[in-house]
Amino acid sequence: MQGLPFRRRTECIRRTAADRAQTQPGRKIMHAAKIAAVALGVGLSLAAGSIASQEYPAREIRAICAYPAGSGADILVRYYSDRIAKLAGRPVVVENKAGAQGLIGTEFAARAEPDGYTILITPASANLAAAPHMFKKLPYDPIKDFTPVAPISRLNFVIAVDGKSPIKSIGELVSHLKTRAEKGSYGIGNNTGQVSAAILTEMAGLKTVPIPYKAATQAMVDLSSGQLDYIVWDATFLSVQAKSGRVRLLAVTGSTRSSALPEVPTMIESGFPGFDLSAWWGVVVPAGTPRAIVEKLAGWIAQINAAEETRKFLNNVATDVLTGTPESMAAMIKTDTERWRGFAKLAKIEPQ
Repeated sequence: MQGLPFRRRTECIRRTAADRAQTQPGRKIMHAAKIAAVALGVGLSLAAGSIASQEYPAREIRAICAYPAGSGADILVRYYSDRIAKLAGRPVVVENKAGAQGLIGTEFAARAEPDGYTILITPASANLAAAPHMFKKLPYDPIKDFTPVAPISRLNFVIAVDGKSPIKSIGELVSHLKTRAEKGSYGIGNNTGQVSAAILTEMAGLKTVPIPYKAATQAMVDLSSGQLDYIVWDATFLSVQAKSGRVRLLAVTGSTRSSALPEVPTMIESGFPGFDLSAWWGVVVPAGTPRAIVEKLAGWIAQINAAEETRKFLNNVATDVLTGTPESMAAMIKTDTERWRGFAKLAKIEPQ
């Protein structure tokens, strides 16, 4: 345009301006249409989620237990599954997917459809908060792959010896293990037990060898046959074994005595200052599960935990009610993840 006569340049400028004025309304219309389409899509998505949550559950729900049938974990999962089924009006089928200290079942739940029909009732402190510090590579992301629903209970882990053993205290156990040197061994089945025993080993200056087990029943067999010096397991399982005389409970790993096991001292009382390691359970669902379904599940858990029947049940299996919301559980996982970083460092555990 620079080389054109003045009139021609003026005429071109006018035409360009006119063309721009004519196309501008079209652009505005197209932009408005795009916004409307996006809004419609979001509206339909929200409406679909709302309808799905209103119909939920339309069929049976499966509850994943990352530990074997008959274990302390299995007892908790089956109790809550039964109560959820009564409130939901649909069956809740427990599927045991044990192995790798809970990783197999946890990964299975992480990969499930986020539709509310697969829930994971789990020791969240171990399989979500502790796991990143215990394993070099997890098959799931504890934060990104799950949506928290609600915490349900808190429990101690217990250090126990065979019921026929002459050992009656942690002090006597430590003395015995020092005579065994590197031949001493203990049985564990998950992260909490592993870290508890590792901290005891480190604080007492022992060289005891850990033996991992997929099932507590096999650990019990080896304990009674003398192949293990002691085991560290959840109080839910060991309290039952103690009542039958199969084991002797020496100490709980939390900072306070269990209300269900008031006669069993803490590790702090047993001469290990600062020893405070307990586990807590909660319900999670695959990430992406509609918010309305998460809230419905959380409401059911709140009803279950408010029942006196639940408090009595949990007390009988050596654990206590723990209440909360999806938001408070998410905060607990975040806080505990950092806490377990310190535990793993204290126990000098190298991720496997």
